[in-house]
Amino acid sequence: MGITQVTVAVCNPGDPERRWEGLFLVDTGAIDCLVPGNRLLEIGIEPQGKRTYELADGTEVAMDIAGARFEFMGEYVWTTVIFGKNEAEPILGVTALESVGIEVDPQNQRLKRLPAVRLK
Repeated sequence: MGITQVTVAVCNPGDPERRWEGLFLVDTGAIDCLVPGNRLLEIGIEPQGKRTYELADGTEVAMDIAGARFEFMGEYVWTTVIFGKNEAEPILGVTALESVGIEVDPQNQRLKRLPAVRLK
């Protein structure tokens, strides 16, 4: 499978004009989204808690999290965002994709809209 990327705007839920836009790796193996922590702080999003995540190599790490508004492909969703290292590649996780009815077409390395958001 190839790499799929999409431009995403991350917005402060209390002030949507405060936003950061970047190119995100679409990762269907990731539940939540990850953004460089310095970018979140720049738009006024502060950590609201911690969650333990399992990395690809099996190690577990506690990371800061908060809520944010994500905008991509003409859609928006409020979702959990992980404060990544400042140099981390932004990741768009599967929860944000499924919440707006978008899935990955692995053959064409593109995102495609479903006819309806799955409720089941």
